[in-house]
Amino acid sequence: MRVKRDLTSAPDGPVALTIGNFDGVHRGHQAMLARLIEAAEDLRLPPAVLTFDPHPREFFSPSSAPPRLSTLRSKLALFRAYGVATTFVARFDARLASRTADEFVTQILERQLHVRWLLVGEDFRFGRGRMGDLAFLRSAAREFSVEAMGTVAVDGQRASSTAVRNALAAGDLALAAALLGRNYTLTGHVAHGKKLGRSLGFPTMNLPLRHPPALTGIFAVRVHGLGGTPRAGVASVGVRPTIRAGGEPIAEVFVFDFDQATYGRRITVEFLHKLRDEARFPDLDALRQQMIRDVADARDHFAAKR
Repeated sequence: MRVKRDLTSAPDGPVALTIGNFDGVHRGHQAMLARLIEAAEDLRLPPAVLTFDPHPREFFSPSSAPPRLSTLRSKLALFRAYGVATTFVARFDARLASRTADEFVTQILERQLHVRWLLVGEDFRFGRGRMGDLAFLRSAAREFSVEAMGTVAVDGQRASSTAVRNALAAGDLALAAALLGRNYTLTGHVAHGKKLGRSLGFPTMNLPLRHPPALTGIFAVRVHGLGGTPRAGVASVGVRPTIRAGGEPIAEVFVFDFDQATYGRRITVEFLHKLRDEARFPDLDALRQQMIRDVADARDHFAAKR
């Protein structure tokens, strides 16, 4: 799959396109990608995706923007797995935000991307002030046809990034997994820490978080990227209130029966079960005792799943 970050760099020819932020690439997004691939094959056009980085809400209101469910890298990997030929990554900045709905259609979709078939969600809004909608898109399109994707429901609930965030915030990993079509994961490179976990008897791998996490607490997890098979462990995601007041969010992972150097390695943490909320303890010994209980509870979880 080709990734193009310059929208002025035209594709080799006409494309079938879908547009969206695709945060989390949940089951609603997956249905859109599947429909894109199907239509592209029928029309003999290469399937393409137009997505945005950063998320528009991060541009307009960074302090109140919702947590990201996926990194750009993880989204691209999922697009590739679905068979997308080209992904256009548009930098969402003041210039793009100022384009009118008509300019978006004529200059970007038609002149730059050469769209011949377009798939969007029923609630798709675009252009300056979000003035463009599905009806405007259909009336303004001169060189391409427009198809709208209906709502995808999971157990009677609309699959959406907001629904996934709400489930994760509530610690309902089963609902989040149902909406995503897979368990929720965090991916990153292991960084050096202060080795406090090792001094407490639990050497951890630290994953600094560039954005506020979609979930917090203590979890039973599987860790991928440490060998041929995933390894069981416990992850803590939060601000470590016992260690420092007002700290930055971080993910710390303790892998069972594993003590190898991992600095710089890229790992994926798969969240399976929430053990408890993050809490502040009176001292490090009380924290250590709780960590012992957390590990025992996580081992019990994995034993029950065998």
